[in-house]
Amino acid sequence: MRQAPEPPPPITRTISLAEGMTVKDLAERLDLKAKDVLKKLIERRLMMTINTTLDTETATMVAREFGADVEMRSFEEEVAEVESTAVETDELVPRAPIVTVMGHVDHGKTTLLDAIRDSRVADREAGGITQHIGAYAVEIKDRRIVFLDTPGHEAFTLMRARGARVTDVVVLVVAADDGVMPQTKEAIEHAKAADVPLIVAINKIDKANANPERVKTELSEIGLTAEDWGGQTVTVEVSAKQQQNLDTLLEMILLVTEMGEFKANPKRSASGTVLEAKIDRGRGPVATVLVKDGTLRVGDNFIAGPIVGKVRALIDDRAVQQTEAGPASPIEVLGLTGLPQPGDTFQVVADAAKARQIAVLRQSHAKAKTLGERGGRLTLESLQQQIAESGTKELPIIVKADVQGSAEVLADALSKLGDERVKVRLLSSGAGAINEGDVVFAAASNAVIIGFNVRPDRNASAMADREQIDIRLHRVIYDITEEIKKAMAGLLEPTVKEIQIGTAEVRDVFKVPKFGAAAGCMVQEGKVTRAGDTQARLLRDNVVLHEGRLGSLRRFKDDVAEVKNGLECGIAFERYADIKVGDVIEVFTLETVAATV
Repeated sequence: MRQAPEPPPPITRTISLAEGMTVKDLAERLDLKAKDVLKKLIERRLMMTINTTLDTETATMVAREFGADVEMRSFEEEVAEVESTAVETDELVPRAPIVTVMGHVDHGKTTLLDAIRDSRVADREAGGITQHIGAYAVEIKDRRIVFLDTPGHEAFTLMRARGARVTDVVVLVVAADDGVMPQTKEAIEHAKAADVPLIVAINKIDKANANPERVKTELSEIGLTAEDWGGQTVTVEVSAKQQQNLDTLLEMILLVTEMGEFKANPKRSASGTVLEAKIDRGRGPVATVLVKDGTLRVGDNFIAGPIVGKVRALIDDRAVQQTEAGPASPIEVLGLTGLPQPGDTFQVVADAAKARQIAVLRQSHAKAKTLGERGGRLTLESLQQQIAESGTKELPIIVKADVQGSAEVLADALSKLGDERVKVRLLSSGAGAINEGDVVFAAASNAVIIGFNVRPDRNASAMADREQIDIRLHRVIYDITEEIKKAMAGLLEPTVKEIQIGTAEVRDVFKVPKFGAAAGCMVQEGKVTRAGDTQARLLRDNVVLHEGRLGSLRRFKDDVAEVKNGLECGIAFERYADIKVGDVIEVFTLETVAATV
């Protein structure tokens, strides 16, 4: 008789483990020899070496066997923990506040930033809408302020939520002639969720119909009472176009942030957030990074999400090459091996091999997650099964945009378009021109390619023509979503309309060897035909007994294509013989009408 396994010891301690830990790391945290951990793994039929990377589940299971609970951390959190223990408090220095400008579309956010920064960015944006996050540093009274410009349209909630996560202060732009709008409220919700102070800039006060007092009333109704009305909210009336009161706004930002006492340690390894990523012709993958703490230098190894790299060059917001970037610096980084997602943590690492190991681990996790979401690899069998079971149709799409942030937002906007009848299946989304690889993918998957601010290269164009792949090119995201809605309308199972051709009454029934039974009929309405896609149904007392195709239609002894009203004929169904005198045979066709979403 086999002995029952011993119960694990009670849990007496908690150890912290970073993602990507090996068997050796786990043994060290548990104060054990590696062979003891390997022995436990062998008992579980897991053959590993001391350098094998453990997943969370396995590490937790082994730690429990030794009476320990596991607290998982990301690799970056582990690095930050090690760095912070080595930090002297006198090494901390004040850093520039990071300000996010938010507000409703066309209320003048980019114009306000331009006025502050004396450059014209809005002119370059399609339709005057900011499509990418820009980050700029501004100096006032020997103090720096860093501004993030978040795109302000409703489809860009993703980007805006990300902008609020890296920010110290939110400047909410409200047009004096327009008042509080849906996106204004949305921006306030983001600021409250991120728990950051809010300054309201009432813009366009130079307009004849400007009414700042109405704006303050509307703000007070949603819980933001202006200071001059006895509330807590700082409001500044500005005109971005006339460059009016901009200094007052900057001073207010400094005043609000002075209370926060934002500090950083320039001596530690740099950490921050990826704001944007794109593929630049001639420079390769480029990421805009906001350094939150530490100093980033040329030559540093780093990890950003599933991507590793080594800093080849640093370019600031004025397109000047720098050798290093200190805390609260928006900087363009060259030297990535791929494109990270906007919002990914950026961390400089001393051990490049460890960073690569973590990156591979994250990539495999991301791949597994994507496959999991798609319900495993799609085969023809399972596709057939899905359509048969749930009746859903899919519209496969490949998205290419000029920058990763736009690709991400576009992917999110498109994935929300489907309903229970049609699903949008995003096969891939990325930054850069549409290339041959995308066309091959589209041909293999029968997908549509959507390009946002990008064009197909010459080879891709030629191949797309050859393979008859549909490539749609756009410059404004909202046009794309409208077009896809229309495409989906054609993709839906079309509504079927029945067109009646004729009816005949059964007067007699004969036994025939080929069909079992044939009906001697009189055509009473229209005509009876078996040409084309015509179908027939057999009715008895107005109850449908059978629907199918006619196997034979005869007039006397001759096979005929049709028999007109008032004439007699012989009718037999394919594979159906239960016909009685008095039954009615209806002949009809089905016409498909394209559905609309």
